[in-house]
Amino acid sequence: MASSSKIESDGEDEALEEELEHFDDFTLASSWERFISEIEAVCRQWMADGPKNLLEKHAVQVEFSTDLFKVKSELKDVTKSYCIEYYFKTNNDAKVVDWNSTSHDLQLCFGVKEFLVIAPQSASGVVLDTPEASKLLSAVAIALSNCSSLWPAFVPVHDPSRKAYIGIQNMGTIFTRRFEADYIGSQVPVKLMHLEGLYELFISKFAYSTLDLSMHLFKVHFKMKLTFQTLPFDDDNDDVEGVDADIAQAGGYPDADTHHKTQWDDDCPWSEWYSAEDPVKGFELVATWSEKMVESSLEMAELENASPHEAEKWMLYPKFSPNLSDGSRGNRVGFASQLRLLIDALDMSFHAQFMEDFVSVENSGSDNLKSSAVIPPPTVIDRLLKELFHEGVQLPDFSNSEHKTSRAIKGAPRESLFAQFCLHSLWFGNCNIRAIAVLWIEFVREVRWCWEESQPLPRMPVNGSIDLSTCLIHQKLHMLAICIERKCQLNEDFQDCIGSNDQSSSLEDDDVDMEDPSILGTPSEDFTGKRDSPVTPDDLRGSGSTVSRFNFKPEDIIVATDLKPLDSTRRGSAGTVGTMKLLKSYQSMHKPFTQDAPLMTEDMHEERLQAVEAFGDSFNFSAQLEREVLSSDMSAFKAANPDAVFEDFIRWHSPGDWENDDMEETGSSKGSSTDRPKDNWPPRGHLSKRMSENGNMWRKIWNDASALPVSEQKPLLDPNREGEKILHYLETQRPHQLLEQMICTAFRASAETLNKTSYGGFKQMATKMDQLFITLASGLKRLRVNSLSAGSESIEDLRRLCGVFEHVEKLLTVAASLHRKFLQAPRLSEAIFSDYFSFYLQRMGTRSKDDNVQKEFDKKQQVRFHERPVVSNMFTPPTANQSWRKVLSMGNLLNGHEPVVREIIFSMRDSVSGNHYASRTPNVHQQEIETYRMYICGTSNDLRVALSITSCD
Repeated sequence: MASSSKIESDGEDEALEEELEHFDDFTLASSWERFISEIEAVCRQWMADGPKNLLEKHAVQVEFSTDLFKVKSELKDVTKSYCIEYYFKTNNDAKVVDWNSTSHDLQLCFGVKEFLVIAPQSASGVVLDTPEASKLLSAVAIALSNCSSLWPAFVPVHDPSRKAYIGIQNMGTIFTRRFEADYIGSQVPVKLMHLEGLYELFISKFAYSTLDLSMHLFKVHFKMKLTFQTLPFDDDNDDVEGVDADIAQAGGYPDADTHHKTQWDDDCPWSEWYSAEDPVKGFELVATWSEKMVESSLEMAELENASPHEAEKWMLYPKFSPNLSDGSRGNRVGFASQLRLLIDALDMSFHAQFMEDFVSVENSGSDNLKSSAVIPPPTVIDRLLKELFHEGVQLPDFSNSEHKTSRAIKGAPRESLFAQFCLHSLWFGNCNIRAIAVLWIEFVREVRWCWEESQPLPRMPVNGSIDLSTCLIHQKLHMLAICIERKCQLNEDFQDCIGSNDQSSSLEDDDVDMEDPSILGTPSEDFTGKRDSPVTPDDLRGSGSTVSRFNFKPEDIIVATDLKPLDSTRRGSAGTVGTMKLLKSYQSMHKPFTQDAPLMTEDMHEERLQAVEAFGDSFNFSAQLEREVLSSDMSAFKAANPDAVFEDFIRWHSPGDWENDDMEETGSSKGSSTDRPKDNWPPRGHLSKRMSENGNMWRKIWNDASALPVSEQKPLLDPNREGEKILHYLETQRPHQLLEQMICTAFRASAETLNKTSYGGFKQMATKMDQLFITLASGLKRLRVNSLSAGSESIEDLRRLCGVFEHVEKLLTVAASLHRKFLQAPRLSEAIFSDYFSFYLQRMGTRSKDDNVQKEFDKKQQVRFHERPVVSNMFTPPTANQSWRKVLSMGNLLNGHEPVVREIIFSMRDSVSGNHYASRTPNVHQQEIETYRMYICGTSNDLRVALSITSCD
C-alpha cells in the first residue's frame, strides 16, 4: 500500500514539474527580462500576421520606396521609452539589389531585405551611451532567438549626423552576423580617397596587422558605382525669369534687348513672349562595374585610372525642376499664368459699360481696381502699336501650321491683327483691366487712322469671304480691310476718270475703242476676280463670271473677229456661254461680268435670319434681300446680251427653272448632221411654275433693270458706309464682350504658338496637344452665348481651364528640352519623356496632397553603347570657376568631372567546409558564405563605411 501510494505521489510531482516548465514566473523576473519578453511578444505578433495582414492593418509605405513598408510599436523599459520598427517587403523572395535607388539606407549598407530598428523616443533618436546600446541590442537578439527569427536588428548610435549603427543577426545555424556603420564628415585621409587605400582598409579587417598587405594576395570581390552630375544648364535663368516677371509687373513686355544671354529656348515659338525656365536642370549618370575578382592593390590603382566608358552599364537620371510638380503658380511665368490674369480682367469687366470708364480710376469706383491698376508708360504703348501696325504689314498665311481642330475655338487666327493684339495684352501692364482698356482705345484709334488715311490694315487679308468660324471682332477687321481696299480702288478709278478726260484726244487714235461696236468684253487668262458665296437660297444660284467693279480694267477686254451687227451695243461680256443661243435673235448667249456679292459678318447674318423669321415667307423675303444682287446681275446680263429676254436670263442664271418640252427630239436632231440648227429653233420649253406665276418678283426686277455693265453700276458694297459702321462697333464695344472674345482668341493663339514647338516623335505629347484643343473648344463654348456675369461659376470653370493649359504647357517644355538635348539619341529622349509623362500624369488636375502620389521622379534609363558619346558630350569640361575641387580629387574622371558620389562594395567569401567556420555536425549543408562585406560611400570630402562580419559563435 505504501509503495503504491508513493508511486502515485511521484507521478503527480512529475506532472506538476512538467506544468511549471511552461510557466514564466515574472514575480522573480528583472526589468530587463520583462523588456525582452515584451519585444518577443511584439515580434511574434508580426511574424504571425505576415506581410499581407500587416499591409491590411496599419503598415505604411516607406518614403522614396515602392515596395518597402514598415510597422512600429512602442516599448518601455523602466523609465525609458523605445520604438521598434519592422521593415519588410511584399516580395521577400526577391533578390537583394546592391544599387537600387529605392532601397533603404540600411539595405544599401548591409545588403539585407527585412530588418528591425529599435531606437529611443528622444529628440536625437539615437543611443548615445555605449553600454546602453549594447544592452539594447542584446535584448533584441535574445528576443529574436526565442522567436526563432532570422531578422537582423539595428540600433542607431553616436551622434545623429554620423548615421552610425550597430546590429546583429542570427543566421539560423551556428553563425552570427554583426553589423557596424559610421561616417566621417570632414578631413578624410588622402589614402582613403583612392581605391588602393580603401582596398587595404577592407583587408585590414581580417588580415593580421603584422602582414605587409601589399605583398599578400587576397581574393576580394569588388563592385563599384560612380555617379556623375552635369553642370546646371541654366545657372542664370532664374534671374532672367525674374526680369520677365518684373517687366510684366511694371507694365511692359519681354523685349529682345533684355535677353542678352542666349537662352535654351531661343528657337522655341514661345520665346517671342517669355523665356521659360529649363525644366531639365541636369543629369546624373550612374556608371557601374559589375562584380570582379581583385587580388592586389595594384589592380585597384589601375581601376582608379579607368575611364567611365569602360563601365559595364550606364544609367541616366534626369534632374527636373521642382517647379514642375509643386503646383506653385508664383514660380512660373507663361501663357497659363497670363491667361489667369486675363480671366480676372473679364471678372472685373462687368463693372463698367464702356472701356473708357476703366481709363479713369475715379470713374470706376472700385477699390480693387485702384489697387491693381498698372498702366505702362506711353513709350511702351508706342512701341507695341508700332510692332502691331508698322512691323506687321506683311499678310501671313492663316492656314499655315494651324491645328486641325483650332477652328472649333471661336477666336482669331494666331497671325491675325486681333490675335496679336490679344497676345500682347497678356504681357501688357500685367494684364489688368485698366491696362487692357488703355491699349484697346489706342488700338482702335490706330485702326481708325488706317481707315481715314486709306492705309492697308496690317495682318489682315484684303479679299476672300468672311470666315464666320472666327470671333466677331476678327470678322469686322477683315471686312474693314476689304473696305479700305475698295475705297482705295474707288479713289484710283476717280483719278483715272479725270486723267481720261485730259487724254481724250489720244484715245481717239487708239486701235481699240471702248465704244467701238466691234469690241467684246472677254476675260483675260489671268483674271482673278472671284465672287464671294453669300448665304442665299438655292433659287439664286448663278453661273456667270464674277468680278469686282473695282478690278475691271480695259486690258481685260480683247477684240473679237466674228461679231454680228446686233453686237453693236454689247458691253461687259465675259465670253459666250457654250453653244447657248438667245431665244429671240438666235445670237450666242454671253455671260456678263458681275459684281461680288456683298460681304456679311456673323451679326449681319443673324439680323437677316431674324428678319426672315419675322417676315414669315422665307423665300419671298430672301429674294427681297437679294434684290440688289439680282438686279445687278440682270443689268449686267442685259448689257452683255442686248436682245435677251427674261427667259434667257433664267436659262443662264437659274437653269433649274427652265423646263424643256422636247428633250428627245432635240437629242435626235443633234445626232443628225444634215439638219440645220434653225430647224429646232426656238427650243420647245417653258419657265417653271414658280417663275411663270403672276407677280413674280424676278420678272418685276427684270423689267425694272437697266442694261448697265459692271463698270457703270453702283457698287453693292458701300465701303464708306460699312467701314464707318465697323469703326462704330469697335469704339462702342462693351467691356465684357471684348474680354470674352479676347479670352477665346488668347487661348487659341497661345495653344497655336505652343503647337508649333518641335518635340520629335513623342506620341504622348502629340495626343495631349490634340486633347488640349478639344478641351479648349468645349470649355470656351459658353462664351459665345454672352451668358456670363461677374463672379459666376463659369469664371471658375475658365480658371480651371487655365490649370489644364498649364499642365500641357509644362509637359511641352519638358518635351522640347529633352528633344533638343538628345537630337542624336532620339530613343533616349522618348524613353525619358515617356517615364516622366507617366509620373506627371498623376498630378494633372490634382492640387491637394495625396499620399498615394509619387513624390519625386526617380526613373533611370539605361544608356546603350552607341548613345554614350551623346551623353558624354553633356558633361562639358568645367571652367576654373565651376571646378568643384582644384587640388585633390578621386579618379575615374569623365571629361574633367569627378564623381559626385562613389559607392564600393568589397566582399570576402569562404567555404564552410575545411576551415574554422565549419560545423562539426555532419548533417549541416556545406556552402559558401559571405564572411566579410564592406560598403563604402563617399566623395573627396566625406566617407561612410558599413561593415558586416559573419562569425562562428
